[in-house]
Amino acid sequence: VSEARKLLIGSYFTQEYSIEAAGFFNPSIVVRPDQKKVKKGELGFILSFRATGEGHISSIEFRSGILDNYNNMIMDSAHHQCETPDIIMRAVYEKKFFKRKLKELQLEDGIITNILNKLPEKFTFEELQNTLETVKKESHPTRPNKDIINLIYFLARTNHERHFRPETHISERVLFPVSKEAIKGMEDARFVRFDDDNGKSVYYATYTAYNGFEILPMMLKTTDFLSFYFYPLTGSAVKDKGMALFPRRIDGKYSMISRIDGENLYLMKSDHLDFWNEAQQLQTPQHAWEFFQIGNCGSPIETSEGWLLLTHGVGPMRTYSIGAQLLDLNDPSKIIGQLPNPLLMPLATEREGYVPNVVYTCGGLIHNNDLVLPYAISDSSCGLATINIDELMNGFGKS
Repeated sequence: VSEARKLLIGSYFTQEYSIEAAGFFNPSIVVRPDQKKVKKGELGFILSFRATGEGHISSIEFRSGILDNYNNMIMDSAHHQCETPDIIMRAVYEKKFFKRKLKELQLEDGIITNILNKLPEKFTFEELQNTLETVKKESHPTRPNKDIINLIYFLARTNHERHFRPETHISERVLFPVSKEAIKGMEDARFVRFDDDNGKSVYYATYTAYNGFEILPMMLKTTDFLSFYFYPLTGSAVKDKGMALFPRRIDGKYSMISRIDGENLYLMKSDHLDFWNEAQQLQTPQHAWEFFQIGNCGSPIETSEGWLLLTHGVGPMRTYSIGAQLLDLNDPSKIIGQLPNPLLMPLATEREGYVPNVVYTCGGLIHNNDLVLPYAISDSSCGLATINIDELMNGFGKS
């Protein structure tokens, strides 16, 4: 066997894939669950990133480290290999969920009725799979019907768990699309540590699942960044991308910032984390640097002055800038302060990259009275910005 053929055979067996070949961007930062080995005045953190690899497939990656007394970011060494988690499909599905979600997607068709009529009110993934294969054989479905069957597979596979081995380093744990139904990626995870009424904390992240044709707003949950639980968001207000969950309930309800029409900011409220029907418009584009569209840049951050909401605006030359506003603590539908100019805009040295003219973040945190903001640079690398909270609050014009 020639040397060239040996290399070819070896490459087939390794199936090597670079998850960061095209882009590494859109970070969010949260407080690490375990702070036992952290010194006074320091803070352990976890960063999440959107990584885009070969074939423009997006996944979610992690890094860890410590913020010191001066908010210098000391990163833990990243490992070079990735870990494949154990994947567990949801044990039981409910027919009413599929009916509701397909209706939201404006899909009502004879083949859907045929499929659902063959299923009990509660069924397993195996029962669903057998039914879909039976319908395929019976009806020889057209291309549109095949797309519907693939979408139903897509919905089913989004309900699952992933478990990593405890001995893995967090930089080895990559949340990668697990099926062809979501093969194009998991996009722009906005992580937040949610403090529940019982005093316990859990981490949630909203993100977008994409199969190359449709998007599906998703939620994942974890307490330790070892085991992750995934499920789709439902309800008439669940549309478009970029939803961000508040870190606690407000007046007994869950709240989210979203952009359900692709242009304006909305405030959503719900009694249930996975079902959202209530939405009211919060803000429309007002300034030249956001005239095309606005959206959030991560979950609102609670301060003594109000909810600090980071936003992104898209302006001329599709330049993305990061802005900030202040929402009332008890009634976040009220904007009580807003920066007239962007907090961050791309520097001349930051304008070129995988997607040019972009600075973007999926969430920051406050430590030692500074806003610590990791941000993406033209979807090709990430930087860190800090600003004193008192200085930032002084910049808000009260409305």
